[in-house]
Order: sequence, then structure tokens, then C-alpha cells
Amino acid sequence: MPDDTTRPRLETPRPFGAHHIAPDCRGMNFYRADRGFRDLLGLYLDPDWRARMDPHFDRMSALAGNQLDELADEADKHGPVLHPRDRFGRDEEWIEYHPAYRAMERIAFGDFGMHAMSHRAGVLGMPDAAPPVVKYGFTYLFVQAEFGLMCPISMSDTSNLTIKKYGSDALKRLLLDRLLSTDMASVLKGAQFMTEKAGGSDVGAIETEAERIGMGPDGIDRWRIFGDKWFCSHADADVTVMLARPRGAAAGTKGLALFALPRRLEDGSRNAYRVVRLKDKLGTRSMASGEVRLDGATAYLVGDAQNGFKQMMNQVNLSRLSHGVRAAAMMRRCLNEALVVARHRRAFGHTIDAFPLMRRQLMKIMVPTEQALSMALWSADVMGRAHAGDRGAAELLRILTPVFKFRACRDNIPVASHALEVRGGTGYIEEWANARLVRDAQIGTLWEGTSNINALDVVTRAVGKSSGHRALQAAIDDRLGRSPSLPGQFRGLLSATMGRAADFAEKVAADPKQEKRCRMAAGTLYHAATAALLAAEGAALGMAGGDARRLLLARMVLAHRLTPHDPFAWHDDSWEDEATSLLLSDAAVPLEKAAALVSA
Repeated sequence: MPDDTTRPRLETPRPFGAHHIAPDCRGMNFYRADRGFRDLLGLYLDPDWRARMDPHFDRMSALAGNQLDELADEADKHGPVLHPRDRFGRDEEWIEYHPAYRAMERIAFGDFGMHAMSHRAGVLGMPDAAPPVVKYGFTYLFVQAEFGLMCPISMSDTSNLTIKKYGSDALKRLLLDRLLSTDMASVLKGAQFMTEKAGGSDVGAIETEAERIGMGPDGIDRWRIFGDKWFCSHADADVTVMLARPRGAAAGTKGLALFALPRRLEDGSRNAYRVVRLKDKLGTRSMASGEVRLDGATAYLVGDAQNGFKQMMNQVNLSRLSHGVRAAAMMRRCLNEALVVARHRRAFGHTIDAFPLMRRQLMKIMVPTEQALSMALWSADVMGRAHAGDRGAAELLRILTPVFKFRACRDNIPVASHALEVRGGTGYIEEWANARLVRDAQIGTLWEGTSNINALDVVTRAVGKSSGHRALQAAIDDRLGRSPSLPGQFRGLLSATMGRAADFAEKVAADPKQEKRCRMAAGTLYHAATAALLAAEGAALGMAGGDARRLLLARMVLAHRLTPHDPFAWHDDSWEDEATSLLLSDAAVPLEKAAALVSA
């Protein structure tokens, strides 16, 4: 038997240590790390607003990369719990939240007033209500840490707008001050309950009924609501905006009225509805979604009972835009995570960002991420002009909203998967952000209409009924025309591509047999528009002596998202190799260099 003492021994232990594991984004300030976002704020936000908001964006980002990220992880692992009765045996069901969730609520509703900032002055010391670019800027930064709570924040924001716009003066007196409060002891948080067993995307199939009680001495028109809502996110909201059919009203969407349902009545007693159970969801685990049974619950009529569906659609469209921004935010977190891993993880003697296949994979994450960022800020800017009374902007916003929601939410899913793969097997473990990003990415294609519903909205309504594609084409041509530093041939290519996308969408809209191409038409409108936006933004920033890299991203969109490829063809892609190196570098790309590459 050999003598073990004769075997060679290692004098120094091998470093089988944690330093081999790539770090994550915990500790990162997402605002300071995101040159693209900061640059675009200079293009889309008034300088005075930018100067006023800059420290608040920075503070939000410091929280998002540290405390908020930690709280989000805790709340995801310790989801809400429904208690059907109180300790006295009364049917006073209540939802228990982890302290981490409550802490995130204080940041969003209390510290930053994200639900109220676009509806009144005074939030964060603002002299006026925040423009949409500011509101969605905070959304973009917050969601890079926490997605689940953004649903109650967004629904509170949109519900506030609905009640503010359509509610009677008496209803506003009852609700609005508390809906717009940042005092956590008095604020009313909002929700919207739409889905029923009979009607998800088919809203006209809603079975919930409303029976009028009558006008009270306070001037509020009260009704009783009977029915069952099947998927209620933020199930215990203080005020819920919902649709119900007044008894005897017409079938379909024309017969639906809009109501505000309070959790508690004016005397403090519980309203007559119950949260029957909570949903065991794939993602957004921090936030309570449940099933609600309405047993003659008191509700307040909002607006005209004959126009409930139209009034609710304004809220739905706002939520769709918010979903696009949230997708942009989650993709940015995925990109940040992937870059951190690729620049730190070593394999075969190199950091993995040196390998051609990994560089290509990083581009598959970066390109849709930057597309979504451009569309988010442009859409927010258009919304601001629409709210100021610009009729052309309102027409443009009508098509931008479903186009953005459709494509960005779809892109979020493969981007999250690519980023998980960059981290490798570690990313599949729930201790890391990637697993949650993959789970949460799925919901964007479901909430506020599936991909099919949004594509149909784009083509059959925004294009077919409102000629929104021509408004979009005109807006893009205007942007390109105001970009003199763009190489002429490249500008022409971008304009022609936008025109082809608009023509294609029009043809699909004109032929009912082509419904199967609606998703393709909506996608090409998005890609053509974002390619032009990226180019115009890059040219503007480059002309000012800044970073022109968005020009390179524009060509990437044209080359990979709008150009057919023969998988067996061999072509010269040396421009792309050089562009990838520039895009993966932190150094600013000069306009001359970017212009030369898009013209190559």
C-alpha cells in the first residue's frame, strides 16, 4: 500500500473562492450608470425641469441600486398572505404584507409621490404637476429594482386621472385629496378590476351588474354592484375603478358604465365585497392579485353611464404606456446585469466579453433595450404635448401607445432570457435578480391586453380607423428632416423604411383576411420608428459634441430587425464588428465615426 506521505502536497491552497463568481448590480446607481437615459433627458426634458429633477433622479437611483433592490428581493420571497377572518371570527378578511413591501410603498407613495406627481403641484417641491417625461423617468428608475409594486403605483396614477377627469365635483370632494396625498396615514391607493371569467380581452362580455341606489344629499350617484372579478391586482386597494353593466343596459361594451368602488364606506365600515383568494402567480409575487366577489357593494358612478367603456379605455391606454416604460426599465436592468457579468467573468483566460458569440449576445440585449428607451421618452414627450392641447400629438399618441406596449413587452422576454444565460447557471438561482426578471417579464404581454389585442388595436383601429400610421410617418419624417448631420443616404433609407412600414400596415388594415399579419405590421412600425428615433437622437447628441452611439444602434435595428437574412449567405460585416466594439465601450462615440460606419 503506497505511503500517503510520499505524495506531493500543495504548499498554498488553491483559491477556490467567491472571487470567481461575477458580481451583480447591487450597489449601482442606475442613473449615473445610464448615459443613454441622461443624454436623452437633455433632448426631451425642459432644462429647468431637468435641473430641478436631477438630484431626485439621482436619489431614486441610489435607492434602486441599494435599499430598494434589497427590499424587492425580500418582498418577492415573502409574498402577501390572505387572512379570511379577523381574530374575533368576523368575515373581515385582510391581506398581510411583508415589512419590505410596506417599506417600498413608503418610498414610492410617501417619499416620491409617484402616484400624484403628474396631477398636482408640490410633490418633491415641484411648482406644477410633473410632465410625463419626469413621471416616466421615475418609473424607469424605480422598476429597475422593483416591478411588482409598480402595478399599484401605476393604477393609482391612472385612477386618479380618471376620477379627476370624469368624476363629478362631489366625487372629487370625497376622494381626490386623499387619492393625491403623500401622507401614508391618509392616502387612498387605487386599482382597476377588469377581468372576469367570461371576459378578459373581450371586455364586452363582462357579467358584473350594477343597480342604482340613487343620488345622495352630497350629490354622489350611488349604485350597488353584484358580480365576480377574476384577476384583481392590488386586490385590497382603497379605491377601485371598474366597469359594470347597469341592469337593463345594452349588451357589449356600449352598455358598460364606469364606477369607483371604495374599500371602506364614508362611516368607516367595510364595503360589501370580499377578496375570496389570492392568486399564486409566476411573477410579481410581492403584490397581491386575487379574486373578488361583489355582493351588492356600494360604488360611485364616474362620468356618463353611457360612456363607461370609452372612459375606462383612457385609463387602459395610460397603463399600456406605463407597461412599455416598465419593459424598458427591466431590459435596462438585464443589460446592466449582463455587462457586469461579461466584464468580470473569466473563462479560458479572458473575460467573456472578449468572445465573439458573447459580444453578439450582448448586442441582442442592448439593441431592444435602447429602442425601448427611445420610444419611452419620445412617447412621454408626445403625451406632454397632447395634454397641453396639441391635437396632432394626441393623434400620434393614439398609435404610439399600443405599438410601444406591443413590441417592448414582447422584447422584454427574450432580453431577460439572454441576460440570464450570460450569467449562466447562477442566474437560474433565486438569490440573483435574473430569475425574478425572467418571471416578471412575462406579465407585460398579458396585462392591459395580450400581444394579439394590442396588435389588433394598432392595425384595425389606430391604422384602419384613425390613419395613425400616417401621423407616425409624418412625425418621423419631421424628426429626420430636423437632423442635418445625418448622412443623406442613411436618412433616405430610414425615411423609406418608415414609409414601407406604414404602407404595409395600411394594406393589412384594409383586408380582413390579413389579420394574421397584424403582429408583423405593428412590429415593423415599431422597428422603423425606433430606428429613425435612434438615428436622430444620435445625430443631435453628436452635433452637440456628445455621444453619437445611437446612430450605430439605428443601423443595428435596420440590419437585424427589418432586413431579411439568408442563413446560408456569407457577407462582410466588418462594420458591425467595429460598431459592436464601440457600443461595448464606455467611451463616447464621435459623430464623424458613427456617421462613417452607418454609411459603410
